[in-house]
Amino acid sequence: MNWWLRRAESRTAVAPSLLAVDFAELRHDIASLEALGADLLHLDVMDGHFVPNISFGPFICKAIKRASSVFLDAHLMISHPHDYVDAFVRSGVDALTIHVEADTDVGRTLEQIDRAGLKTGVSLNPGTPLAEIASYLPDIDLVLVMSVQPGFGGQNFDPAALAKIEQLAEMRRRQNHRFAISVDGGIDDTTAPGCLQAGADILVSGTYLCRAADRAAAMATLR
Repeated sequence: MNWWLRRAESRTAVAPSLLAVDFAELRHDIASLEALGADLLHLDVMDGHFVPNISFGPFICKAIKRASSVFLDAHLMISHPHDYVDAFVRSGVDALTIHVEADTDVGRTLEQIDRAGLKTGVSLNPGTPLAEIASYLPDIDLVLVMSVQPGFGGQNFDPAALAKIEQLAEMRRRQNHRFAISVDGGIDDTTAPGCLQAGADILVSGTYLCRAADRAAAMATLR
C-alpha cells in the first residue's frame, strides 16, 4: 500500500509547507515542525515562469534534506520539470510532484521520476478538470489538488476543490487505485474539516501552521 495511505490510516497526515517559514531560521523551524509530528515536509519550488514567483531549487532542497528526518515532497511549480528531475533526485527529496499544466510530456516525466526511485505525484490547478489527469491515476502515488492558484502563500481556499477531492476519492475506491489525495492552499481550522470529509489524506498547511503563534495548537487542530 502507498506510504501516504498507510500513514493516513492512523491519523490525518499534515505536511507543513516550508515556503511559510523564516528561512533565516530554517533548521530551527524544521526541527520545531518535526517535533510537533509533521508527517512530511512540502517543498514549494517555483521558477518564475510557470508561476509568477520564484522560491528555491535543488540546492535548498539538499540543505533541507540535511536538516530533516522526515519524508520530503518537492512540489515542482515549474514549466519544464523534465529538465530538473536528475538535480532533484541528487538533492535527496523523496517525491516529486509535477503539474499537469506544465510544458512537458507528463507521462514521460512521471516515468523518469519513477525510474529514479522517487514517489510520483501530479498536481492540478483550480481551473483544471480531473479529466486531464485521469490517464495517470493508475500509476502515480499522489494527487495534489490545488485549492488556490499556485504561486503565492496566504490565499483564500477555493471550495471548488472539495468536489474534486470527492470525485478523486470515489475514483480511487471504484478503480482500486493506490494514490493518496493531498490538498494545498488556504488550509486552516475552518477549511481542513471539509477536505478530510471529502476524502483528503494529506493537508498541506503553510501560513496557518508555520506562522501560528502556537504551532502546537494549530497542528492539534488540523489533526
